[in-house]
Amino acid sequence: MFLICGEALFDLFLEDETSPAAMDFAARAGGSPFNVAIGMRRLTAEAGLMTAISTDMMGARLAAILRTESVNDAYLVRTDRMTTLSVVGLDTDGVPAYSFYSAGSADTGLRPEDVPTLGPEVTGLHLGSYSIAVPPVADALAALVGRAGDRFISLDPNVRPTVEPDMAVWRRRVEVLLPDVDLLKSSSEELEMLYPDLSPSVFALRCIEQGVEMVVVTDGGEAARAWTTTGVEASVVPPRVDVVDTVGAGDTFQAALLYRLAATGDPYAAIAKMTVAEVRELLQFCAGAAAVTCTRRGADLPRLSELSHLQER
Repeated sequence: MFLICGEALFDLFLEDETSPAAMDFAARAGGSPFNVAIGMRRLTAEAGLMTAISTDMMGARLAAILRTESVNDAYLVRTDRMTTLSVVGLDTDGVPAYSFYSAGSADTGLRPEDVPTLGPEVTGLHLGSYSIAVPPVADALAALVGRAGDRFISLDPNVRPTVEPDMAVWRRRVEVLLPDVDLLKSSSEELEMLYPDLSPSVFALRCIEQGVEMVVVTDGGEAARAWTTTGVEASVVPPRVDVVDTVGAGDTFQAALLYRLAATGDPYAAIAKMTVAEVRELLQFCAGAAAVTCTRRGADLPRLSELSHLQER
């Protein structure tokens, strides 16, 4: 089982403004790790979520959604701190901008001593988004990775400058984790914020020099590229779709990536044996899954049955 570690929250989408004093919002459960865990289960992979969940009304709803989606909840930590809220605005291309209300919230307040001991059923960990940058939860997750043993470690920085605007903080946090990371996925936009002087290929090779097995960099609808420790490099162009919004697209790509690697039974061996054609096929599957999410509102990740057109091989 992959244990997805990080935040769980509610996104508030502005629906209507009837007057300067009134705004109507649509609330949808979210948070990158929350989405990835659900996305993996929808693809039939075994996945659990490790986060602090509030006992408030919204926290109860988050927990209920996880149960409905059959996400393993054995590693949830209950707290009376409030649920994080994220207000989401969309530009004309459906690209989201987030404002987070997370100070002292449930997920950001997770401490190292709160983290449960990992059981043998946990074979891999995935971390990402503001949970890797904001203390004390960032310290808790760093400590968890430090005692993960030989478990496969995946990281998606998923930079959120409205939560932590200092890119030096994000870089330090990523670089502390990097020696233990086996799979790193990022977007070109995030790399531009984190390492503006490095091209994606130079960044990828530097990560591989530090022991990362595979690096994947996405660029919206333009390209998805991957590099492996064996010297394989491949890229694909994502399929063109009518975009409603891109909320959850990156999480879908990540969930699909982990699903395919977990299905091999040994992600380390699978990456080591991948040819250029196999890496390209992997990227096509992940990009195709993300494209499905882009055709609908919010982080509504696809089920495996919706991706039959990507699995003819």
